[in-house]
Amino acid sequence: MAEFKVLLVDDEREFADTLAKRLRKRNLEARVATNGEEALRLIREEVPDVLVADLRMEGIDGVEVLQRVKADHPEVEVVILTGQIGTEVEEEARSCGAFDCLVKPLGVEEVVGTLRKAYENKLRRDQQHTELGQDGNFGSNT
Repeated sequence: MAEFKVLLVDDEREFADTLAKRLRKRNLEARVATNGEEALRLIREEVPDVLVADLRMEGIDGVEVLQRVKADHPEVEVVILTGQIGTEVEEEARSCGAFDCLVKPLGVEEVVGTLRKAYENKLRRDQQHTELGQDGNFGSNT
């Protein structure tokens, strides 16, 4: 059984397919979408734990995918991939709720490490949400 579910969104099909194969070899369930529209359709079918989206794509770009996913599924951690090094890009993505930004080209171990950190963060937030009572107080003795 896979550790957790990842959706890769990148218009470079060969890159996305290769990365997905490498993630599967590391016991991660990885699906691929080649554009933002396809990614949003796949998310309606099955919500991933972590989404990895290329920043620049035709049509719906990575930031718009990030915004839409966070609006409907705030529990999903999102990692943005970019070919540009720069704080403006990273600041924009982080202000929209991205867990992290990675710059291409990148090594598979770097990606896997970031995805595992993102998933651990998701689990922490899920646990905190479970522990937080509906009235906003921790525990049930208050």
